[in-house]
Amino acid sequence: MVFAVVLAAQQLGVMFGLLQKNTQFVDNAGADLWVVPPGTAAALPGQRMSTTLLDQARATPGIAQASALIMAGTSIAKPGGGNLAITVVGVDTDTMLGGPFNVVAGDPLALRQADTIFFEDAERERGGGVNLGSVREVGGYKVRVGGLTWGLTPFGPAYTFAELDLARTLAGIERDELSFVLATVSPGADPVRVKADLQRRVPTAVVMTRAEFHDLIVRDLLAQQLGLTFGISTGFALIVGFIVVMLSMFSSVIDNLREFGTLKALGLTNLDLARLLVVQSLLFASVGSLLGLGLVRLMAEGIRSAQLAVIIPRWLVLVTPAVMVTLCVLASVLAIARIRKLEPGMVFR
Repeated sequence: MVFAVVLAAQQLGVMFGLLQKNTQFVDNAGADLWVVPPGTAAALPGQRMSTTLLDQARATPGIAQASALIMAGTSIAKPGGGNLAITVVGVDTDTMLGGPFNVVAGDPLALRQADTIFFEDAERERGGGVNLGSVREVGGYKVRVGGLTWGLTPFGPAYTFAELDLARTLAGIERDELSFVLATVSPGADPVRVKADLQRRVPTAVVMTRAEFHDLIVRDLLAQQLGLTFGISTGFALIVGFIVVMLSMFSSVIDNLREFGTLKALGLTNLDLARLLVVQSLLFASVGSLLGLGLVRLMAEGIRSAQLAVIIPRWLVLVTPAVMVTLCVLASVLAIARIRKLEPGMVFR
């Protein structure tokens, strides 16, 4: 049972960690509304849109501020030769919507300085020993590292932040193009009405709230990749746990048939013995859940890195014992069925 809890909770924890890696940009960008190209399912480089959408957003009643965001794939040249793929994120430094977060070194406002970027701390060695103040070449242009972020590694190259116009230069994007429009809603305005009004003004794009974009990314990842993979492994763990407990309890009954027969001869009913087995199954579930979740917590701390985090939400800690109790009680049915057929007189044979 401990093995089942560890495997199931660990697999779900890894899945939640991967989902968080791919939704954290949306969650931390500071935007209430996102204007994205049709078909967008992630905060990653994709189709580009016209900057006229930004003008429409700024003219929409209820919008406090709106800014362009650039996302494009490029590479950083290493001093010893070779290149490291990155996702350059162009930020409007007046609003800082979509700007650096999880900052471990430097001030995000340093992006206002000429030719300055924020680099991913976990990629420093792969980038040729990047440090604060390091000068590197991106897209044929020399830039200086003014800050470091940690853990901004989605499915794809890590995010590297730059001022909006600098990002356009580094990625070769025209000044009349953008990847997303990020907007905040004025205090007191109804976000739903503002979103609907903005959507009417930009029919060629899709307007989503932060929560809607977050949920879209999660649904897409579960449908396309993560759901089947981690669903199978979690289901396998639960099936293994069910079989192990069922066989353990049945073997225990078989090994102690005379003792159970004695209890029947002393007057205990089938219901009394069934209760005994159910209590035993509850004990299996409780101890297994406690030990299993404890081990998963230790594993999560041990393997935590910028590329992978095992996230165990509070609801999973609460649900796991309930699921294990259900499985263990169901697993005790076979043992209970065997006891019902047991004759008290066997102890006198």
